Amino acid sequence: MINAQDIKNGTCIRMDGRLYFCVEFLHVKPGKGNTFMRTKLKDVVDGRVIERRFNIGEKLEDVRVERRPFQYLYADGADDIFMNTETYEQIPINKELVTGAPYMKEGDSVEVVTDASTETVLYAEMPIKTVLKITYTEPGLKGDTATNTLKPATLETGAEVRVPLFVNEGDMIEVDTRDGSYISRVKA
Repeated sequence: MINAQDIKNGTCIRMDGRLYFCVEFLHVKPGKGNTFMRTKLKDVVDGRVIERRFNIGEKLEDVRVERRPFQYLYADGADDIFMNTETYEQIPINKELVTGAPYMKEGDSVEVVTDASTETVLYAEMPIKTVLKITYTEPGLKGDTATNTLKPATLETGAEVRVPLFVNEGDMIEVDTRDGSYISRVKA
């Protein structure tokens, strides 16, 4: 059990039979009345974000989570198969629980978050940035850098992103795995 004032970003709590991660918190001390914590909590299962107020001193059930590096091996139906890089144990994780799954290729390293008490996988997270090769895009023209016009490009994982006109087929680009946006072109 933890006190409400001990909630920080990334703290995992069990409330109403569900697991939530704190994504934002604010310690509020109004002129009149008691001090309280205003939080935004993200549901681990469906990703919904709720706002919740807790009085200072209120007891909450905390969940101890462990973060371990896993390597992506291959896709198997609705699951992705990952290998623990320390024990070489292989586990299946549902594609819906993997953040950035469309930008994941074989051999990529992900961080798997598990509930330490039950060894249940909560979710898997790709690094924020990843480098991928463009397998198809319309050819760009020399000098097409003055405007912020974007064109579609297909990546080696099959995902489609929007890239500037000067990016060509075969180029390596850096992609933000949270929203699939183009970051920059990478020199090979």
